[in-house]
Amino acid sequence: MTPAQRALCDRARRDVEEGHVPACQVALARGGELELFETFGDADDETRFVVFSATKPFVAAAVWQLIGEGRCDVAAPVVGWVDGFATHGKEVVTLEQVLLHTAGFPTAPLGPPAWWTRQGRRERFARWRLNWEPGTRFEYHPTSAHWVLAEIIEVVTGRDYRDVVEERVSRPAGITGRVLGAPLDAQGGVARIVETGEPPSAAELRATLGIDELPETEVTNEALLAFNDPQVRALGVPGGGGVMTAADLARFYQLLLHDPDGIFDPAVLADATGVVRNTFPDPLLGVPANRTRGLVVAGDDGLAPLRGFGKVAGPRTFGHNGAMGQIAWADPDTGLSFAYVTSGRDNHVIREWRRTVALASLAARC
Repeated sequence: MTPAQRALCDRARRDVEEGHVPACQVALARGGELELFETFGDADDETRFVVFSATKPFVAAAVWQLIGEGRCDVAAPVVGWVDGFATHGKEVVTLEQVLLHTAGFPTAPLGPPAWWTRQGRRERFARWRLNWEPGTRFEYHPTSAHWVLAEIIEVVTGRDYRDVVEERVSRPAGITGRVLGAPLDAQGGVARIVETGEPPSAAELRATLGIDELPETEVTNEALLAFNDPQVRALGVPGGGGVMTAADLARFYQLLLHDPDGIFDPAVLADATGVVRNTFPDPLLGVPANRTRGLVVAGDDGLAPLRGFGKVAGPRTFGHNGAMGQIAWADPDTGLSFAYVTSGRDNHVIREWRRTVALASLAARC
């Protein structure tokens, strides 16, 4: 282990020892191979973690393949695949807007019981309303956008989106376990999510973010802890229900860097990993979103830490983090990919953000 790798592991271990998270894993990969994989706390190297929104690029990657095969047009309206979108002004929403989180329905509700069946999901799509004109602003769509992507995958392929993601994305990345929709009898060793810590005070929020309280979103503790339910894990929520190790996540980003078997159209992959198409400001932080068709790019504007990439990330670094402080990215300039996963829901969100910045910065130095 190099000194830089040791510093990264020491920082990850510290949060376990101080009780901020019960368990975590870190992984680094380069040249298609793992360079580092360590587990700390109440887990082992076989333990899998719910990675929340770090799942999103797996679903997007299946869509990129369909785009490259000429089976999906990013400029086409969603209603061409999902007739439920021909309601409440949604007929103008395009596939690209869904991928960019500019589609206009960030908080559109889709939970139980509707999410258990395809019919229930389609019925809910028809009831959704727009919050703004599609394509005119950005607001993160925590789950709604990727339910739409999952439905498009099923319409285009005629197959279950979870099977498509496994066969087209996770297996080529070298991931042996099922990332989305793990069967009930194959969920052994999945880390249970545990709440820790207390929320930051209004004074801490004001000093750090300039606000007295955090806005309410659908990413509540109740929503996160619901992934302790084996039935919810088996569902395979496409915007946040992926289950894997840090090593799996690091391998996935090596796939995006190298694509050794040519499963992607090179132009489509280069666009998805490098062409920023959404620079609308984030409504909470005010920084440009820097989003591609499915990923976030660190950028060269000095604001990479606010996008979850740490202080020394290369400007072309791309990735997508997840709730609870999950981290996942790759740097095309160094060939390094990094993943950090944890089972701890640290309620002190400022400490969680600082942990992300510290870990991502230390990883980039490796």
